[in-house]
Amino acid sequence: MVSRSYSNLLELASGESPSFGRMSRRIPRIMTVAGLISDIDDDPAESVCSDPSSSSAQRDRIIIVANQLPLRAQRKTDGSKGWIFSWDENSLLLQLKDGIGDDDIEVIYVGCLKEDIHPNEQDEVSQILLETFKCVPTFLPPDLFSRYYHGFCKQQLWPLFHYMLPLSPDLGGRFNRSLWQAYVSVNKIFADRIMEVINPEDDYVWVHDYHLMVLPTFLRKRFNRVKLGFFLHSPFPSSEIYKTLPIREELLRALLNSDLIGFHTFDYARHFLSCCSRMLGLTYESKRGYIGLEYYGRTVSIKILPVGIHMGQLQSVLSHTETEVKVAELLKQYCDQGRIMLLGVDDMDIFKGISLKLLAMEQLLRQHPEWQGKVVLVQIALPARGRGKDVKEVQAETSSTVKRINETFGRPGYDPVVLIDEPLTFYERIAYYVVAECCLVTAVRDGMNLIPYEYIISRQGNAKLDKLLGLEPTTPKKSMLVVSEFIGCSPSLSGAIRVNPWNIDAVADAMDSAIELAEPEKQLRHEKHYRYVSTHDVGYWARSFLQDLERTCREHVRRRCWGIGFGLSFRVVALDPNFRKLSMEHIVSAYKRTTTRAILLDYDGTLMPQASIDKSPTLKSIDILNSLCRDTNNMVFIVSARSRKTLSEWFSPCEKLGIAAEHGYFLRLKRDAEWETCVPVADCSWKQIAEPVMKLYTETTDGSTIEDKETSLVWSYEDADPDFGSCQAKELLDHLESVLANEPVTVKSGQNTVEVKPQGVSKGLVAKRLLSIMQEKGKSPDFVVCIGDDRSDEDMFEVITSSMAGPSIAPRAEVFACTVGKKPSKAKYYLDDTGEIVRLMQGLASVSAQTVSGHV
Repeated sequence: MVSRSYSNLLELASGESPSFGRMSRRIPRIMTVAGLISDIDDDPAESVCSDPSSSSAQRDRIIIVANQLPLRAQRKTDGSKGWIFSWDENSLLLQLKDGIGDDDIEVIYVGCLKEDIHPNEQDEVSQILLETFKCVPTFLPPDLFSRYYHGFCKQQLWPLFHYMLPLSPDLGGRFNRSLWQAYVSVNKIFADRIMEVINPEDDYVWVHDYHLMVLPTFLRKRFNRVKLGFFLHSPFPSSEIYKTLPIREELLRALLNSDLIGFHTFDYARHFLSCCSRMLGLTYESKRGYIGLEYYGRTVSIKILPVGIHMGQLQSVLSHTETEVKVAELLKQYCDQGRIMLLGVDDMDIFKGISLKLLAMEQLLRQHPEWQGKVVLVQIALPARGRGKDVKEVQAETSSTVKRINETFGRPGYDPVVLIDEPLTFYERIAYYVVAECCLVTAVRDGMNLIPYEYIISRQGNAKLDKLLGLEPTTPKKSMLVVSEFIGCSPSLSGAIRVNPWNIDAVADAMDSAIELAEPEKQLRHEKHYRYVSTHDVGYWARSFLQDLERTCREHVRRRCWGIGFGLSFRVVALDPNFRKLSMEHIVSAYKRTTTRAILLDYDGTLMPQASIDKSPTLKSIDILNSLCRDTNNMVFIVSARSRKTLSEWFSPCEKLGIAAEHGYFLRLKRDAEWETCVPVADCSWKQIAEPVMKLYTETTDGSTIEDKETSLVWSYEDADPDFGSCQAKELLDHLESVLANEPVTVKSGQNTVEVKPQGVSKGLVAKRLLSIMQEKGKSPDFVVCIGDDRSDEDMFEVITSSMAGPSIAPRAEVFACTVGKKPSKAKYYLDDTGEIVRLMQGLASVSAQTVSGHV
């Protein structure tokens, strides 16, 4: 099927601009002919967006995107060509739709089918799936699918996200760029399929799991305001593991093109945030319980909520007659023989820890001979989702271990371990849950794992099952769980016995405790778990995620958006409509027209890059400042947090340059003038209290330093570990605020700094002082430019902006408050970096140089 959305499969990955098909303003809600979009209009003036008049009558719609559609497919058996499709009730995506339970919300699915469909049949199948199931199939050539799924997803991403590094060719797949290109290609095809049905202004898109991590970039590039959520169902590894991935930044930036990113646990979210901090220099903050990352003016929200199970489906299966029959059969096979069943249900893969569980069972029988002949471990081994040598090795190791244990501890009519490795129906699995005294989940790493949740609900049972089990209707239910610390559901199961699966002795002891625990204790634990699992089901999870997605996207309409960057480095800048880039032509024109000018410049991060090692001004900067100062129409000021000694030395060649040091505490109008203070002379006895505290944090934070200025103290952690430095800075801020509570000082955090300075001192004072000096001389400025990069400069912007209505600035003056970088600010303008600021100053200096030489 041909997509009208992108003309070249890898345009975005290669950094080229995509050429889009021309579409009308109104995109159909559903395709009428498979693979084609109707209402094609040849008017190039129309852009792709929704028609407001038509969308109000439409239902809310969610497009759910995942690697696989929630469908089963099989060939017709009557000899005719064609396929029979049905819903896969075990699919989380289908349960998610059912869990939302809102008839006003329409759900469309985009994904692959499990079966290969011949190209000749694809159009017909697309039509059937869309009309009957509201599913949009993504058809991939077998070779491309194999390289994308079995190659990049299963051999590279999946092992790495489960903490397996490719230290040798046998341990996970080494990075292969051709497989990465296949991954990007498939994500691009998924984007094309979404384009065919999306109404970008109205629809919500919810992307699932690591198979589609770069999809957000493709969608964001096409529709800057797309409402996009992403949920990762696997673990997210620590930064030490993740940063070994050669395409680490591409994946992070792609995920950040989502509006909301969901994780099962705080650990996974914390690792993601740490990677964003260490690799992209981004910081996050929590506002009223919501965690957000500021990314080019957009707030990317982080959601932490484990997925739940479908209560209705599970209770329905528990009520089936075949479930009751199977339960009765198992009771006869185990309980009637005096056996206690321990149950394990795991995929047959290397991370599920099946062999560790078997070794713990062997240890239990060895250390507690009284359980021999009584305790049986039933291990249900579900088919592995991947394929390869590692799966075969797990199968071989499991079989040999089971054989060894049964030969050692078995006796006629008793096998201590029962391995079930053929596929079971869902009701059969549920029957095992009902009968098992304890469920064991000992995975060494797993994103979530819903087996414990299913077990708890199954043990709650129903009236018919109670009768089979010989329980009175009023008898409290019981269940026991032994779960690995390394699985996503572990934090939510506080009544489970948590174990380190690598510690065989500890797991064996946990199994013994689970059997021996007093009945009332088992009942209390079960009640606590049942209360949580029954209220935090899949519907609760889905509704909560969508509610947060809707909240996060509310600001879209109020922002100006445009895209920057090439290829997978693409991102969208979202800014207030009144915040715009400072135009060189605009400011130079205003500069030429005006005669009384005030120029206030921050230094670090404005004229000098923050990352620069040598912080002293360059000869070029000195020449520019001198050119500006020679113009008698100008009053030029450097406003810095640095000490007056340092600034005096650095700018000694600038005779007419005004300097404000230590955030404006000290001020000098020109080189030969006396220093004056903007506030009364400070008593610095507080330093005797603050300095020992700062020294303590310096000793415990490698890479941190203290700068002792005349009136302030600064603790800097620019060269420290970013996470630890930030953590220590918060502690230091609290500590200093506590010990200096009665001193006339303020404690403030800046960019990689914590500073203590006298109360009332701010860069805003410098702006006020400069404007008042000019007013006293009868020269109220008709041109003001103020440029800075951090929080301390916001005080200057506020003063400059508020003064526009007062007498200190000439009526109809040209005022330019400008920050460095696109970020929330009180300034009206921005420039991207220090390079642009130096070029701007150079442009103004050249105008002044021409004016001065003209007068000569």
